[in-house]
Amino acid sequence: MEKLVIAYSGGLDTSYCAKYLSQEEGFEVHAVSVNTGGFSKAEIDEIEEKALALGATSYTSIDAVSTFYNKVVKYLIFGNVLRNNTYPLSVSAERIVQAIEIVNHAKKIGAKYIAHGSTGAGNDQVRFDMIFQILAPEIQIITPIRDKKLAREEEINYLQQNGIDYPWEKAKYSINRGLWGTSVGGDETLTSHLSLPESAYPSQLEKELPKELKLTFKNGELVALDGEQDSPVANIEKLSAIASKYAIGRDIHVGDTIIGIKGRVGFEAAAPLIIIKAHHLLEKHTLSKWQQYQKEQMGNFYGMLLHEGNYLDEVMRNIEAFLTDTQKHVSGDVFVTLHPYRFELNGISSKHDLMNASFGSYGEMNKGWTADEAKGFIKILSNSGKIANHVNQDS
Repeated sequence: MEKLVIAYSGGLDTSYCAKYLSQEEGFEVHAVSVNTGGFSKAEIDEIEEKALALGATSYTSIDAVSTFYNKVVKYLIFGNVLRNNTYPLSVSAERIVQAIEIVNHAKKIGAKYIAHGSTGAGNDQVRFDMIFQILAPEIQIITPIRDKKLAREEEINYLQQNGIDYPWEKAKYSINRGLWGTSVGGDETLTSHLSLPESAYPSQLEKELPKELKLTFKNGELVALDGEQDSPVANIEKLSAIASKYAIGRDIHVGDTIIGIKGRVGFEAAAPLIIIKAHHLLEKHTLSKWQQYQKEQMGNFYGMLLHEGNYLDEVMRNIEAFLTDTQKHVSGDVFVTLHPYRFELNGISSKHDLMNASFGSYGEMNKGWTADEAKGFIKILSNSGKIANHVNQDS
């Protein structure tokens, strides 16, 4: 029996794959799930029970939350990455880390095959296959759902015929939860004009009285909430627990998929949106205008390549080095107020604040130059415009 590692989530597609590949194809199936912030201990135990019942020889749960933060999320914050100025790359960012962990596990146990449950109509097939092919071209990729073009009903019938009768009723909304946000898909997101109902989002409004928070950043990383220091991962989780009670961070992202079609997905990402916006505000105070300009270009490019599965391209390491270098002075406190369905950025406090009153106050007074120096500066600054206007005044 040849060893095969399957990316196993416990859902219908990967459950079909686990049963089919072990029973019909004769593989020694090793199921692996990679936790990037979406699974509780009870859920992991349930996934393990299912995998072994389906015929898997072994089940492994890999805790990759810290890896996910250090390899990906940190740079999404440094780059203030919001795809199409909206989406914090909640799910697409996770898939990269999951794929890398799975292929590393396959190498570790000497597996010659890797399987996943992606269909032929989405982005994940590209992300998984690209990572697998780049890191382990010698390992063969098997995708029964994609290759056999299976309908949901066919999968359920096969499992039932083989004594596997879990409740496979399709949930009205597909929820994918992780450290950096939760995606929400449903019938409404297959259209262009319908919004998701309130009930579709996993977090409902529980708090209505405004709440003030202080977010403390050090070199671009969130190191404390309200003065209480903790790891960035723990702070993200704490902020998510607080802000989700205000139903903050809901939106619908519309974008271009890797395979060339438009896609629409709802999401809930209270902590990511607050952190990115707070971090961006701190940068407005602590970085030069050209640093901010170049960061915006680099951050958008980084997010696009990550979304499309190009994480292993060396240019990503180059951009990460650039983004890291820009964070040397991005330290200080950001003051935020939470309200139902929204939040406000009130201001910042930082020893690196370039709004230093010793040099003057915008629109009020100047302390570092004279009126004549200002007039001379403006005269020279207008030279290029004067020349162009003179040369082209008759055209």
